[in-house]
Amino acid sequence: MIRKELCKILSQKEIAANIYELRVKATLVDDIRAPGQFVHVRVTNGIDPLLRRPISISAYNQQTEQMTLIYRKEGRGTSLMVQLEPGMELDILGPLGNGFPIEEVSVGETALLVGGGIGVPPLYELSKQLVAKGVNVIHILGFQTKSAVFYEKEFSKNGLTFITTADGTYGRKGFVTDVIKEVSFDCLYTCGPTPMLRAIEQGFPDKRVFLSLEERMACGVGACFACVCQSGDAADTSYKKVCSDGPVFRAGEVVL
Repeated sequence: MIRKELCKILSQKEIAANIYELRVKATLVDDIRAPGQFVHVRVTNGIDPLLRRPISISAYNQQTEQMTLIYRKEGRGTSLMVQLEPGMELDILGPLGNGFPIEEVSVGETALLVGGGIGVPPLYELSKQLVAKGVNVIHILGFQTKSAVFYEKEFSKNGLTFITTADGTYGRKGFVTDVIKEVSFDCLYTCGPTPMLRAIEQGFPDKRVFLSLEERMACGVGACFACVCQSGDAADTSYKKVCSDGPVFRAGEVVL
């Protein structure tokens, strides 16, 4: 069930350059079905900015009814979000979309989680749930530069973790696709920029691969058709809505 709730802010801090971790108390956490879902945040009580901001759910605890949102300060909306303080309330709509199918990997198998930039956050809860299930987890997290790196220690607690930076200032110099070739896995889950997702999809056609797409959204519930993408089935001329059919799709399900 999708709810609209005024959620109490518990904490907020900058964890990397222009990357913020926001924790809230929210009863809507009870309705989260899978890691990889997201929420739509109304930044102010006014009409400027008008649209809500889609933010992925990085972690959640249904016993304490708390969730963690990690976002990048980039435009007007997120610049206003960084001003939020503990004790304030935030208008949140969610949970939205379809998350990662953890049932696609079995106990004892190895899951590879690949994240790029702000595509890293939704993989954290996925990692925790896979480990709890008895799955071996490997992480490859890609960033532009050292100052942008976050959650390395958190992911490392769950399994082997590789960090890459495009400029070589931290970890391995290069891209996540350079490291994927060096590891063995049964199933791959990934979230990040489209060029990265496309390279992964094309590079591993025989693997179980699930992609979480990053897309601009308006309504977040599938009504406005602002985030559609073409079906990957050549015989199917329809479109998929990233917000309601996704954001997670099986490789080949949509055209990247």
